[in-house]
Amino acid sequence: MNSGTLGILAVILLYLLGMLAVGFLYSKRNNDSGDFYLGGRKLGPFVTAMSAEASDMSSWLLMGLPGVAYLSGICDAAWTAIGLGIGTYLNWLVVAKRLRRYSEKTGSITLPDFFSDRYHDTSNILLGISSLFIIIFFVPYTASGFAACGKLFSTLFNVPYTAAMLLSAVVIVGYTALGGFMAASTTDLIQSIVMTIALVIVVAFGVHTSGGWDMVMANAEALPGYLSLSATYDGATNSASPYGIITIVSTLAWGLGYFGMPHILLRFMATESEDNIALSRRIASVWVVISMAVAILIGVVGYGMTQAGAIKALSGSESETIVIQIATLLSQHGFLAVIGAGLTLAGILACTMSTADSQLLAASSSVSENILKGIFKVNLSEKATIFVARATVIFIALIGIFMAGDPNSSVFAIVSFAWAGFGAVFGPVMLCALFWKRSNREGAIAGMIGGGVMIFVWKYCVRPLGGIWNIYELLPAFLVALVLVVGVSLATPAPSDEIVKEFEEI
Repeated sequence: MNSGTLGILAVILLYLLGMLAVGFLYSKRNNDSGDFYLGGRKLGPFVTAMSAEASDMSSWLLMGLPGVAYLSGICDAAWTAIGLGIGTYLNWLVVAKRLRRYSEKTGSITLPDFFSDRYHDTSNILLGISSLFIIIFFVPYTASGFAACGKLFSTLFNVPYTAAMLLSAVVIVGYTALGGFMAASTTDLIQSIVMTIALVIVVAFGVHTSGGWDMVMANAEALPGYLSLSATYDGATNSASPYGIITIVSTLAWGLGYFGMPHILLRFMATESEDNIALSRRIASVWVVISMAVAILIGVVGYGMTQAGAIKALSGSESETIVIQIATLLSQHGFLAVIGAGLTLAGILACTMSTADSQLLAASSSVSENILKGIFKVNLSEKATIFVARATVIFIALIGIFMAGDPNSSVFAIVSFAWAGFGAVFGPVMLCALFWKRSNREGAIAGMIGGGVMIFVWKYCVRPLGGIWNIYELLPAFLVALVLVVGVSLATPAPSDEIVKEFEEI
């Protein structure tokens, strides 16, 4: 291991120790489950905005998006980013304030709590179904985060994948189990800053190494379809492949997922005041748009570096290591460059950790709060509740570690599927719960089950047919769930006057 690699390792270890220190700091401030899972609804506007977006942008931001742009040009990456940008803004504009107000009125501290309280479901069916889907989609989602961290350390420091993955998992679980929601949110804020620094460093160094901005653009323009929004570059044939309207709509559908993301919606519920949401929306939207645009630019700049001979040509899934390749090259340019490279790679780690910690909390809250206390009526003291919450975080993490044991597992495929699952299961029900007073418990149950089932049906039975059926499963599943919520609600008795009155008051 050379001096540059040792320097990078030192920076990353200091970063990891800092995250554990934050967890220890906040461990003293958790007095009840409301503090552990929702931070006592004390998040300020800046922390709310940046923790929500950091928990959203997993390693996909610094690995997946640049990798796609590097291989095939800006088209696929740009339409995905546009869909996510629109979804982010609309989620803050449409959902955030109403959810904050409604959840405070009902005293809900988890997403299943909210759905159960909104429809006055004393049978706990909604609580059980929503908790089950959270566990189904979040455990493998968390595993993908552990796997991404393991691959990063394994590739960078030439250590066994399993050992690297376990170290990452211990740190993430450590500060999350110690400090709960406030620790996760505060570290997410720090991690969003580290991500931003990483993006700036990589672009600046990459443009310089490629021979300047003009050279970067000249190399990109030389490839057919590389800078087009209606075609992608096909490296195998050195030609442009059309990017049709169906594919564009399917890709834009990524934005629908935001309406059902538990770890993002919890930030809305936890913000200190609904009056802060407008400021949080502006901060979040600007950061998301800029960060995704820069991530795509990294892919284009990375191709310029390849043409300049600074880094080797990358193919297939190897393209997702473009930022790692650039950081490794940067570390060879002196002490300050080593620190910059370390921060860049810590940025990749930050992307993954900020998502994994939020997913662990959301999944553990479903087990301890909604299943144990809500469904099985296990009476616990506040001290015992905090203990169970921490134990649940560790238990779910152990399952995730077991699932992340295969170093060849596809991180992006798991993330894509889980994102679609949450968007279809919870998105339509959330929108109807907040904006349609005629929606009822039966409609919500039908929508959740229908959306969840359609994700699996479309993914494994319909989409493989190809052609016009090759649509991202989130779009058809979201529409099916929405139709079921509306149709079943209208076909069954209207909600009680008490529920309608509560809706109108809120």
